[in-house]
Amino acid sequence: MSASPVLEPLTRRLRALPPAGVDAALAVGVAVAGLWPFFSRTNPAGGPWHAWGVVVVLATAGCLWWRRRFPVAVLLGGLLGAWAYDFARNVPAQPVWYGVLIALYTVAVRSGPWPRVAALAITVGGSLLTASSETALRSGILFVAAYAIGRAAVTSRAHAEALRERAEWLDRERLAEAARAAERERARIARDMHDILSHAVSLMVVQAEAGPVALPGEPARAEAAFDAIASSGRDAMAQLRRMLTVLKTDDGPHDPQPSLDDLPRLVEGASGAGTDIAFAVSGVPGELTPDAEVAAYRITQEALTNIVKHAEARHAGVRLDWQDGTLTLEITDDGRGPAGDGTGGHGLIGIRERATACGGEVTAGPRADGPGFRVRVRFGVRA
Repeated sequence: MSASPVLEPLTRRLRALPPAGVDAALAVGVAVAGLWPFFSRTNPAGGPWHAWGVVVVLATAGCLWWRRRFPVAVLLGGLLGAWAYDFARNVPAQPVWYGVLIALYTVAVRSGPWPRVAALAITVGGSLLTASSETALRSGILFVAAYAIGRAAVTSRAHAEALRERAEWLDRERLAEAARAAERERARIARDMHDILSHAVSLMVVQAEAGPVALPGEPARAEAAFDAIASSGRDAMAQLRRMLTVLKTDDGPHDPQPSLDDLPRLVEGASGAGTDIAFAVSGVPGELTPDAEVAAYRITQEALTNIVKHAEARHAGVRLDWQDGTLTLEITDDGRGPAGDGTGGHGLIGIRERATACGGEVTAGPRADGPGFRVRVRFGVRA
């Protein structure tokens, strides 16, 4: 089992300690370790050890208080203390100068490239020149190890910081993507509500205008117009109620979205009031993706709304043509068509957006075989 789960809480606690407290604890620990030989060993010459050694040990340890602000100076002070310690002959031998190791570690962590390399060279070179070969080898290994540990700590912290920044960036990206998804969903809902209301209200207005005209001479036609008004209103209310239910909660079953099977009823509801709308299917029906089916229904709904509101057409048609792995949805009329070149207006922008969102292709413009307008959408069929 890895020891990291055990060490991580300890590491976090140590990093949470105040720097001044850590440096004070290090200074006290180094002072105790440096003074320990004065109490654990007996002076071969008899009598107490020389007080000079105690002064040097305490001064070298005390310098560690400033190790973070002046790392190179503290290291040089430790080296000077180790050299001055030998001025007094009547002192115990120090096995390791712990303060120099800590100071060199600090230089490796906090200093620039040139100062830390120069400090390492001075430290190792000084030990080779002033100590015996055995002591120089031991000290050199310890000094290089302290320096290497310091550089490893810097690399580890930089890596941890990079991971933390990447994690924060990923969190921000996830939040941004969630916001973009919510924005797209709001836009989709807004388009659906626009299609539902625009289609229903347009049909209701046209049928309401046709009812009084037909009432004196054609009561049956007038009755059909008023029935169409009621049917359009009920259908719009039902669709809006389903949509608002979805907005209220994401739990529980939802009513299905409209599909190609609902197109005949849509066409039937839009017929009348002076516009005869035919519905036809050719070819062997295939299978569209769910979003493409919804798009086909909404595109037909938008196109029929434009015909009823603006085209002043007497005849219109909705045709589904299945062949060669595609579905071609075509809505035509014999009215005057939209103003302009057919690239925008009257819901054509929304039609293109819906088709493009599910991989469809839209062409729209005046009919070449006579008066009127044609909207043609091609969808890919599932393999």
